[in-house]
Formats: sequence, C-alpha cells, structure tokens
Amino acid sequence: MVNPLTKSLIKVTTNLTPISVGTKFFPTNSLETEYVELFNYTQTILFELDKAEITSDSILENLIRDVGVENLPKDYNFYELKPAENRIEEYALVSNIIMGNDRYFYIELQNPSHLINIFVKIIENEKGEVVEKTATELVAKMLSKNDAIRVAIELIGIGLSEGIQVISAVGMTGAASIERAIHYTQNVGSFPGIAFTKLGGEYALVFDSPFLLQESRPVDLENYLFIDLIDSTKFIDKNGRNQLVDLMTGIKNFIETECNGELEGYREGGDDFIARFPSKDLAIRAGLDAAWFALDNGAKIRAGVGRSRREAGERAQLVDDLKSTAPLSLVVFELANGLYAYNIPSEFTRTLINLIENEKAKLIGVFVFVFIFAFIMSILGLGVFSFIGVIIALVYAFVA
Repeated sequence: MVNPLTKSLIKVTTNLTPISVGTKFFPTNSLETEYVELFNYTQTILFELDKAEITSDSILENLIRDVGVENLPKDYNFYELKPAENRIEEYALVSNIIMGNDRYFYIELQNPSHLINIFVKIIENEKGEVVEKTATELVAKMLSKNDAIRVAIELIGIGLSEGIQVISAVGMTGAASIERAIHYTQNVGSFPGIAFTKLGGEYALVFDSPFLLQESRPVDLENYLFIDLIDSTKFIDKNGRNQLVDLMTGIKNFIETECNGELEGYREGGDDFIARFPSKDLAIRAGLDAAWFALDNGAKIRAGVGRSRREAGERAQLVDDLKSTAPLSLVVFELANGLYAYNIPSEFTRTLINLIENEKAKLIGVFVFVFIFAFIMSILGLGVFSFIGVIIALVYAFVA
C-alpha cells in the first residue's frame, strides 16, 4: 500500500497509479538485503499501466502458453484450490526478481517402484537437480516453475502408463512443495496430478486417464530487454562521450556477467542496445540494475521487456507517450495479462517522498512555517513576497 499523500504526489507528477514505493519484501540473506536496500533507498515505484485481470481462465491461458500446449495431454481437469487476488503483490514480484525463477518440485508414489530411478534420469536430463530420494519420494530443483510443471506432467504420464499414481507439487522450497502436495490430497484426493501457485493463487492439474507425450520439451520463450539512454545528447554535452561509453559498458558488463544476458548488435559509444535472457525475471532485474546504475551516474534510461525485440522496443517507447511532468526512468514489462513498470524517481521526487513517509514532523513544521510567514507578510502588506517563505522552507527541508 502507498501512503495516500505520497500516492497523490506521484499521481500529480506522473499521471500514473502507483502500487508501491520501495518494497515490503523481507530479506533473509546478503543478496536479498542488498536489493531491498536499493529498492527502498531509491524509493523505486511500481506503476500499473494496464491492470491485469486475474481470473481462473486467465491463469489457465497463461499456464498453457508458458508450459506449452504440446506438453499437455488433451484430457485434464484444472482445479482452483485457492483463488488468486485480482491484484499484483509487489513483494512476490520482488522475490522472483531477486531469487530467480528456479523452483523445487516433489514427487510421491503410493508404493515403491523402479520408476523412481527412471524419474531421476529424466530430471537430470532436463538440467534438474535431485535433492532427496527414497523408494517412493523425491525432491528436485528445476530451472523454473514452468520447467517443474512440464517435467512433472511427463512423469505423471509415465506413471499412468504403468498403472502407478504419481502426485506432484511445485514450491519455492522443498518443504513448500511437500506441504502443497499434502494440501492437494486433502482437497482433491489421491488422484494423479500436480499442484502449483500462480500470482498468489493455488491451482492443480488432475489427470484421469493414461497419456504419453511425444517428447516433453521446454517452450522456447525468448525474453528481450531494450535499453535506451534518455536525452543522451544532453548527457554527452554535460559529461563527455567517454562518460557515456563508461556508463553503457558498465551496464553491458553487468548484464553479461550477472544476469546471463546476451547482447545483440551493441556498438561502443552507442546509447541503446538489446539483450536476450533465459527468463523474464532476469530481464526485469537487468533493467532495474541498469536504471539504478544510470541514476547513480546522473542519467535516465527507458527500458522494455518483451517476448520479441520489437515488443521490448515498443514497451520502452511507451515512456514517450506518458504525460508526466518530466521524462521518467522506466522499466516496462508484462505481468499476467497486464502491463506494469518500475520507475526510479529523481532525487527531488525521492526527497519529497521521504519527507512524507519518514519526516512527517519536519513536513508539518514546513507547512506551519510557510503559513505563519505568509500571514505575517500579508499583515505587513507584503503578501506578494510570501513565495519567499516557500523557497526558504524548501531549502531547509532539502538541506536538513
């Protein structure tokens, strides 16, 4: 939630609706702490450009798209165990960006079977890591939630063809996946299927009849990030071209080394480029880091994340269509079926937000001072100079 006064200030200056300022995500390690501090220090704002309509139907549509229709049998039942709220939770988004999209999944057989060893080989061939294994259970870690769901469906199909019921569940941790499997059997029963979460809701795919997929393959979903420096000519005039080269090289190196990104068509001395990533979360993370790094060097970027180069570029260009009081440093991306953006506000905006959020006593004092100053000036017949009080108050607020 955003403070009503902060929300009003942001809407007046940007004409956009903020979902959050900073983050409420609770860090548990040094990497998470570093990112949470960046979110909160820079007062990074999450905007809702086009609201996502989160329903069971839209969840299923996204699931089919992400897992791949070719990796699903024709006959299955889709259950909603816990509905998702029709809103975006910023801390869940931050969790994905920081921690990545890797997920654990749990497999349970009703009785010991040789299939458990076959399942281990399939998981390892899919670049997964088996964490725990017994005669009837295993816990594995996959590169993404979608990969975990896709592989689990393949294993369930193999089990059904052998007359063995396989129950599976996906979670952020091994323990979470086991707990979700228990919740599944309590709500659905001991039927072959997989339970998982999407956008805060809990869902399940249940399979009644045997099936065998041709060959389960990951969906080739490309994730592109388009980055363009805002008003690069002005930046060069102020700082010199060498500073531009250093800035863009710093962003390029981070993307390649920390986010597994592959740059396409980068020209040294240029002010824009496109990079490709293995996941959308990494692309958003790279865009945010680029925006923070640019801000620290006195620059702004516009960035877009999309499934194609064109889509990423079009989303970055949305910045030009926004009716804000000044160009916004934005990272625009799709979430569910909506469009959202992270904004790194200017130092002036951050100072105002900090006054409202953390310096309420100082803010009240500023307003009282301005009121008294204007009142005294009007008594003296110098009301036209009341604006001086506003200037003095602002200088005090920023310097203090």
